[in-house]
Amino acid sequence: MAFIKKYNGTTDLRLLRIERWTWILIYGGLLSCILSYFMPATPEDDLCLLQVCGLLAVALGVALIAVRSRLHGK
Repeated sequence: MAFIKKYNGTTDLRLLRIERWTWILIYGGLLSCILSYFMPATPEDDLCLLQVCGLLAVALGVALIAVRSRLHGK
């Protein structure tokens, strides 16, 4: 009996879709926050909006991790 169970993924398409969107939102949100930090700030650019959207995407991705942990897979 192994202490760590090997995870081979899920066969349920709904759970697989949640897993994919989770990491897309987290990495995409972090990338947009980092890019907005390094872009030059000019008066016509609204970098704050890019940062807020990125942080919302990260928060949604973390929320999807919590949702996925509550669902039972096959």
